[in-house]
Amino acid sequence: MEKKSQTQIDASKIRKATRMGVPLSITTYTLPHEIELYIAEILNLFLAELNQERLKDYLGYCINELTTNAKKANTKRVYFAEKKLDINNARDYETGMRTFKEETLSNIGHYLQLQKDAGLYVKVVMQVKHRDIVIEIRNNSEMTRTEFKRVFDKIARSRQFASLEEAFAQVMDDSEGAGLGLVIMILMLKKVGLDDDCYEILVEGGETITRIVMPMDVETAEQISRLTDDIVSYIDALPQFPENIAQIQKLLNDPDSKLSTIAAHISNDVALTTDLLKLVNSAAFSLAKKCTSITEAVKLVGIRGIKNLLFSIGTIKVLGITTDEQRRLWEHSYKAGFFAYNLARNFLKDRIVTEDAYVCGLLHDLGKIVLSALYPELLEKMDRIRKERNIPDKVYDALLAGLNHPEIGAALADKWNFPQALSMAIRYHHAIDASPENYRALTSTVALADLMIHYQEESIEFYQIDPKLLSKFGILSEAQLQKICASLQRGFESEQSR
Repeated sequence: MEKKSQTQIDASKIRKATRMGVPLSITTYTLPHEIELYIAEILNLFLAELNQERLKDYLGYCINELTTNAKKANTKRVYFAEKKLDINNARDYETGMRTFKEETLSNIGHYLQLQKDAGLYVKVVMQVKHRDIVIEIRNNSEMTRTEFKRVFDKIARSRQFASLEEAFAQVMDDSEGAGLGLVIMILMLKKVGLDDDCYEILVEGGETITRIVMPMDVETAEQISRLTDDIVSYIDALPQFPENIAQIQKLLNDPDSKLSTIAAHISNDVALTTDLLKLVNSAAFSLAKKCTSITEAVKLVGIRGIKNLLFSIGTIKVLGITTDEQRRLWEHSYKAGFFAYNLARNFLKDRIVTEDAYVCGLLHDLGKIVLSALYPELLEKMDRIRKERNIPDKVYDALLAGLNHPEIGAALADKWNFPQALSMAIRYHHAIDASPENYRALTSTVALADLMIHYQEESIEFYQIDPKLLSKFGILSEAQLQKICASLQRGFESEQSR
């Protein structure tokens, strides 16, 4: 949530961003008290969604300490500039720091206005990445070598303290403030079982980034894992694909099969025939005249295309569309398939990715669809398990709301012997960096298609889409993204009306 001043918080957006693993960001130029309260409220919602409220006080302190340090670093830049001192020069640095604290505190409004005029910001970023909680404090004042040395000296000194009392008694440094805050922060992180390796400082892209990475607690991870296993057990009880689709799959896997035989089997299934003809007559094939021959359609789509068509139709037949929630999920999925296919065709120009993009986009939320299709008796069984194992309501609700849906969807894809590419796209569409390299392009395409739809629906903002992901498709600005989204939306609506 990119904010310059306090506004009403949309809790549903916080929850959705947390589940999707996209960043939550708050930007400020002067860090007034109202923004500190706003950050604290976002942190509370973020941690509550993950059932990690026990970390609230620890992470709250870390954020307060690091944002204050970042703001002070920005103040230091405008102070040195006003005094015509070079902050990167050791002698000038020493000269400036003699009077920095006293002069800036006595006229803080003036210096805060200067840093706002200079566009010097402090940004807080919260995100879930592969079961890790990542907190970043960013400011666009690059840390100097002297500042780096002082910070790392503090971190090194914190290792010698066994308690906060020792730290209070020994840490003194009048030139940079007490220096005690950073030591307390490191000791707090140790108290929740982390070492200083979880704390990182780097300069990248003109920003100083302070990053804290901590895994979600083992107990919650195990609770989610156990509930996921219960759902996967339910998946094991689901029926296999319909017999007619299984027969066509066997023919497709037989190198001696003739296209005419495959076409004949497809012709026996009205729904499959309709969908195949709809596919070949779509804008994707740009045919000069309408195709009505199943044999010709099979030739146009090819073996890989027919397989993908069977995966999508078979899934719909097994899981069904019986509720409003399922209908909404499938509508999103159809659009994601269309967006993914067109992103691959127009921007990546990779034949294999393009061939697989539609079905991977269509089935990327398979886990959510499975969760929406859970039978009442299974829900009752899972609720009994929750009570027996004392699993918190928030963990249970988060799982049913889709927190672990990529793993659940991938488990079903494996049960039904879907190809590896499809399983990878389902499992990693919220975690592209964890995807195997040979499936990264496909996973990125599906991930961007999904994010573009959420962006269109205003459930996420532009800044929450990874710039590295956008750059893979040559998208460098929000205006460019909006133009592509609008074009794909028109194409999708046109396709639906055919």
